Amino acid sequence: MKKTARSVIKWVDIQAPFNKTYDFLSNPINWPAYAVVNLRTVIPGQNGWFKVVTKYGEGSIKMNAVNELGIFDHTWQDPQATWEVYSRVVPNGGGSTVMMTLFQPSIMSNQEFDQAMKEMDLEFAKLKEILEQ
Repeated sequence: MKKTARSVIKWVDIQAPFNKTYDFLSNPINWPAYAVVNLRTVIPGQNGWFKVVTKYGEGSIKMNAVNELGIFDHTWQDPQATWEVYSRVVPNGGGSTVMMTLFQPSIMSNQEFDQAMKEMDLEFAKLKEILEQ
């Protein structure tokens, strides 16, 4: 049986309507604007994959979106690791809440995972800044 991975749920409340937030996040082309620590470029690839350049080198992202539920789950691959990221935008009054569940890849140490989660905090702050403009 496969070992259960350590997980972290990151979330941010954003004073922007659900549709604006979801439309932005469900298109990986937009991600370099907010994922300023980890992501350099995103371009369309083949078979639903996007080619990316991360701080670790070339990689790819594949979106598994369910628009009517606000789901933008995605697979993230780069030279460091592969991540299955379970993500959702939900309406929150006139704004929205963004949530991502991240599992520690077996290749990452606890210290590396903790650092990656700190970097996510910076990226979520940038996301909030962009969408609240």
